Amino acid sequence: MSHAAPHSIHIKANTHGLPYGFIYLEDVAPTIIQDISYAKFHNFIGRPLEGYEAERCIVSIPLGNALAGAQEEILNQGMTLKVYEAYRPLRAAQDIVKWAMDINDQKMKAAFYPAIDKSKVFELGFIAIRSQHTRGAAVDLTLVPLPVPSQDTYQPRNDLKDPQLAKALQFNDNSIEMGTRFDYFDELSHTMNPNVSAEAHYNRIRLKDLMAKHGFINYEKEWWHYCLQDEPFPDTYFDFPIR
Repeated sequence: MSHAAPHSIHIKANTHGLPYGFIYLEDVAPTIIQDISYAKFHNFIGRPLEGYEAERCIVSIPLGNALAGAQEEILNQGMTLKVYEAYRPLRAAQDIVKWAMDINDQKMKAAFYPAIDKSKVFELGFIAIRSQHTRGAAVDLTLVPLPVPSQDTYQPRNDLKDPQLAKALQFNDNSIEMGTRFDYFDELSHTMNPNVSAEAHYNRIRLKDLMAKHGFINYEKEWWHYCLQDEPFPDTYFDFPIR
């Protein structure tokens, strides 16, 4: 795997009261769009997760540096990165596991996992008890064209258990065509799935190649998920809240 020249920042690691080694994404890459899914109602659970007290993106410094380098490159190609998720508190990861074990909670099934049995989310590899996000090593993201298109405003509802209401959850994300939405639990989300359109396949490979150049490895079951090849904290799971 080749690596582009590193993009470095010179900010104290404990800036803004964050633990040593972490920083807000906007302090290293202010042009990256942030759409922090788990701080809002528009996600596969249907509510903000534990530990998300603000719609802000926190990253480990090595991950932030790598993202800044990727952003600099893609801006020159008329696009920008959009980050859905980076650092995830341990309490949020535990919240996801608790949700996954509650088979009766299927409020968002129509939009995020219509074709799979929720009891199989662990087996199928879409939910993990131990998350790279919690180690500060992972990021979920996509590409957005410039100028940035408009995006729908999500309106949460309380009556979405009926799969026939799927249309109520259709949402115009401003990402380029990737074949599925972010966090869509289905084989179609596998990065190299041959059943997506040629455009989506091309765009997934474009993102994958960009991220590889800057030190990231793709998770083959999720086109949006990337982990640093050289993790800064491979044995540590953090639990400070996002504020």
